[in-house]
Amino acid sequence: MRFDLEDTSAPTTSGLPSLRVRSWFIDGVNPEAPRPFSSGLPTSPEDFLTKLPTDTLACWVRGHSGLVGFGRTLRLSATGADRFTRLSAAWRALAGTAEVDDPVQLPGSGLLGFSSLAFADDSRTASVIDVPTFLMGRRDGRVWLTQITYPDQDVSPLRLSDARLSPVRGARLSAGRVTAGKYRRIVGEVSARLRAAADDPADDLLKVVLARDTVVQADADIDLRAVLGRLNRAFPSTWTYAVAGLVGATPELLIGVQDGVVSSRVLAGTYRVQHDPESELDAARKQLGAHKDSQEHRYAIHSLEQSLTPLSSDLRVDSEPHLLALSNVIHLASDARGTLDTRVPAAGSAAAGGVRGGAGDLGPGAGPGTGGAADRPWALEVAAAVHPTAAVGGVPTDQATRVIRESEAADRGRFAGPIGWIDGYGNGQLGIALRCGQLEARDRIRLWAGAGIMPDSDPESELAETWAKMKPMRQALGLE
Repeated sequence: MRFDLEDTSAPTTSGLPSLRVRSWFIDGVNPEAPRPFSSGLPTSPEDFLTKLPTDTLACWVRGHSGLVGFGRTLRLSATGADRFTRLSAAWRALAGTAEVDDPVQLPGSGLLGFSSLAFADDSRTASVIDVPTFLMGRRDGRVWLTQITYPDQDVSPLRLSDARLSPVRGARLSAGRVTAGKYRRIVGEVSARLRAAADDPADDLLKVVLARDTVVQADADIDLRAVLGRLNRAFPSTWTYAVAGLVGATPELLIGVQDGVVSSRVLAGTYRVQHDPESELDAARKQLGAHKDSQEHRYAIHSLEQSLTPLSSDLRVDSEPHLLALSNVIHLASDARGTLDTRVPAAGSAAAGGVRGGAGDLGPGAGPGTGGAADRPWALEVAAAVHPTAAVGGVPTDQATRVIRESEAADRGRFAGPIGWIDGYGNGQLGIALRCGQLEARDRIRLWAGAGIMPDSDPESELAETWAKMKPMRQALGLE
């Protein structure tokens, strides 16, 4: 059984079903706990991957911990400038009527949805929250299973058995909507525009992030399990994700919310690794300390502070950035952390929108450790406040996004939008959908990557940066 609330025209949820949610630890001796594996718990990531279903798969994993969903009980979707508002209102209402039995009480247990939102207000791609039928989580050495169904739904127990991974065969690249030639041209045009703005007191445009795409066509269906496994092995410090056919590995956490504490990681400024990241740290430090990259990072930090300070009066941001070394690039990185203020519910909350399950009525879905959650912004509402950051949009936001729309003339879809998970207590982790590709057919995927354009940007250098950022997906698809 599946219930899809597709693109509602207003943040009302009268058609939403009630859900029954139950979580169990499956790594202990509880005789009532399900036994989803035919031969015991997997002993390695590869062993686990072979047991995953090949479709209706969603995940958010970092290293050996994270969340993996199977099947889909419910999809919420919305398009337009108010997509965050409508999805958040519906999610609060869904949480308010859910019947939840959650003895696990770990981040990611209980009611949970995987969410991926479009980058632009005018995108034709729907923003979604997918609620899986089954979800498996691993954190702090514990493993649990959650089942999410309708009260009258008869669901067979989850039973996972081996299905061999299939590496991508015959992958080949072709030009996307923003070709390499077009990208060089628009980078040159925008950097010239930025230089002119620097000399014009009436023009405050400082930075624009331009992106481009390529298409990968394979000879057979792309096995997302194999792609995810290669990404996770190659980039264990990033968040590997798959939501609604968007798959990738992002190093950038847009926001995390846990029991009223918000955190974020900002990346801006990129050094392209030539051989080995550890041996190139000094070179990266020298390049990233130069004006272009350090100024770009300052813009990103300033935009984050402006967005989050109204929600967190004690927000703390790293006084100096640090280097984040990945196998293909090295970034300037800064972390932020603060307590979400208790206040009148944020715009888009259930209380503000008048939907059931609003602030003050979390209903059966409320659990220990959620005190005050109804009176604080929930994860999607915090994400709405900070998206798009200067790292993926530009400075100032409205002007930069107009330049992006005019220059790229291509729908980014969910690339560079928030992606991750949200729960029924107001918590969640939403990264920025980077280093990724969107499945357009079972055997075709569109890759995206962008670069921050400044007045002194060189088109060839920025093009090379996008190739470096596409490298993780090209490797995972067997192109390198």
